[in-house]
Amino acid sequence: MPKSKKSSTPLNLNEPQYYINRELSWLEFNNRVLHEACDSRTPLLERLKFLAIFSSNLDEFFMVRVAALKQQVEAKVSQLTPDGRTPQQQLDDIRLNLIPQFTKQHQHFEQVVRPLLASHGIHILDYINLTQKQRTYLDNYFEEQIFPVLTPLAVDPSHPFPYISNLSLNLAVVVKNPDTDEELFARVKVPNVLPRFLPLPPDLATQENGQQSYWTGVPLEQAIAHNLDSLFPGMNIQEYHPFRITRDADLALEEDEADDLLLAIEQELRKRRIGGSPVRIEIQSQTPEPIRNRLLEDLELTESDVYEVDGLLGLRDLMSFMALPLPELKDPPRQSVVPTRLQRLREPSLDADTDVMEVEEGRDFFSIIREKDLFVHHPYQSFSATVVRFITHAAHDPNVLAIKMTLYRTSGDSPIVNALIAAAENGKQVSVLVELKARFDEENNIYWARRLERVGVHVVYGLVGLKTHSKTVMVVRREKDRMRRYVHIGTGNYNPKTARLYTDLGLFSCREELGADITDLFNFLTGYSRQKSYRELLVAPVNMRDRFLELIRREIANAQNGFSGRIVAKMNSLVDPQIIATLYEASRAGVQIDLIIRGICCLRPGLPDISENIRIISIVGRFLEHSRIYYFHNNGQEEIYIGSADWMRRNLDRRVEVITPIQDPDIAKDLQEILGIMLADNRQAWDLQADGSYIQRRPGEDCPEANSQITFINMALRSTSIATNLVDSPKGSLLTES
Repeated sequence: MPKSKKSSTPLNLNEPQYYINRELSWLEFNNRVLHEACDSRTPLLERLKFLAIFSSNLDEFFMVRVAALKQQVEAKVSQLTPDGRTPQQQLDDIRLNLIPQFTKQHQHFEQVVRPLLASHGIHILDYINLTQKQRTYLDNYFEEQIFPVLTPLAVDPSHPFPYISNLSLNLAVVVKNPDTDEELFARVKVPNVLPRFLPLPPDLATQENGQQSYWTGVPLEQAIAHNLDSLFPGMNIQEYHPFRITRDADLALEEDEADDLLLAIEQELRKRRIGGSPVRIEIQSQTPEPIRNRLLEDLELTESDVYEVDGLLGLRDLMSFMALPLPELKDPPRQSVVPTRLQRLREPSLDADTDVMEVEEGRDFFSIIREKDLFVHHPYQSFSATVVRFITHAAHDPNVLAIKMTLYRTSGDSPIVNALIAAAENGKQVSVLVELKARFDEENNIYWARRLERVGVHVVYGLVGLKTHSKTVMVVRREKDRMRRYVHIGTGNYNPKTARLYTDLGLFSCREELGADITDLFNFLTGYSRQKSYRELLVAPVNMRDRFLELIRREIANAQNGFSGRIVAKMNSLVDPQIIATLYEASRAGVQIDLIIRGICCLRPGLPDISENIRIISIVGRFLEHSRIYYFHNNGQEEIYIGSADWMRRNLDRRVEVITPIQDPDIAKDLQEILGIMLADNRQAWDLQADGSYIQRRPGEDCPEANSQITFINMALRSTSIATNLVDSPKGSLLTES
């Protein structure tokens, strides 16, 4: 029952005290990632993984968000955020909140994780602790494998301070000329073409209690540092100090002025490789003041840009240890399964002469979709056996005439792109929108765009001023005397690799209304259509914002008229002020609202007379929660939607996004079950507090642990027979993923 009805006191729901700062909310999300690395319940190598993810996330945060704030300060931007902060105030608060997290990460690695690794036979040693035999081996390795790659750079009046590339690890070196006693400064870049951690051979591995270790090695920068005399012969090495630089890496692209978008982005990518202005320097805490000051002066940084480390810099490189074949130190292996309805399909054979797949009539992928809509839940259900299979079958089916698709991000060896190429070579009409502006995937997308163009695919690069973020495929197939359109609408990228790590949803359908809407969408993307309405789809920036506001306000009206009002939504981020203010109105009217928001959330739940009917959780675990689900009670006539958009300004106003209603009652029931399981999570769920902090749920003494992601793994396994899958697939690999 509602805790309150709408107060008669008028309130300005746009006041800053009702909003959490976006950047600080993101830091809270990354802090939850760090918690997984510090949680003793997390398997040891998975803890290393989360430490690496925390670092990698921070790198991108500085390259994009902090860099943008610095530019605003430099440009003297005075506009306040919805929570009432200036750009400089945000930078100050970011540092204030981040320093404890940053310190905690490095202390936990050095004091807890590193000793635990050693107890399991994984020894990340410091050079000074090596035995003489180990040093001799490493010194020889340096001369043969490392030394030829290095380029020491002197810094003096005739050698200006060298350019320090983005995310590079370096050594600041002080040497003394023995003839003049003059101290000289130099920089040595730690090459990223070599492994960050150098393994020692098994016969030199560290032994403890008579047991030989599984892996023993040292950081690359230490192997270099202890062989600097080879780089500076005749000089006396005085000291060395590692440091790491982060630069502005966002593309500054003026689309309106770019005659050729692909060429313009390529030029910007060349600039990114060099990097923009420095925004952060990481140094070891014992770095002497003169070296520290020199680096800050030459890099034009200030003390507020310095992040001190006790121990190793650049912990994102710890991800490499996940390659160790030690399953007992990782999450239990997981097997993606095939949806039950697809299990009765046998794999089609490919005719070597005609390159056409031969399929038993009435038992192809399309026949399954014709029966009723098909719902898929990744990674619990196989991406390869569903999405990849659908596109591959379409590419070789002689009755398929056209394939249209949006590609935001895909993998470097994408079977989907290879299927599209095969479709074009088979004479089908293939049109693909490749989003060149997908941040940090631009180069990969340019590569695929060119490959597709070379085989005759119609490649479109999107709309000026908008990123195309929708996840849609349409297949046009001739069936007897009619054309039928088959569509897939998803919440995640068409990327087989990330599909194993991200939770996402997808809908396959051949309903006429959806097919017509997707046709109109592609005309909007590839032509000059100014489509303003759609039959079923919510499309940004056309009708999505207005439709979501209508759906929320309908719940408000129901609550005000004495009926129950209920909203449940799952997304990555909630930032849009208009949506937030409308949710506040709904709460004040008595609408019960549960939100599952993985990352940024700017809404304050639990405020008396404002948001006391709103509850918000975040789930951080083995898989990255990426799916978007929107449920509205509608006085018993429930409506539920899935798609690509979060409730953020960029998604609603500056991107092409697609949200689809779910018409099939069985799929709607499945989605409600997914939401219910996640809301009941007491292992990986965190409750957002009104002050912006999060408290992790923990099961009570008599309450069993409810881990939603493990529940979904078990549900998927129970719904299918792995043995049947292997029988149906001679190769096996298409139907199961590990």
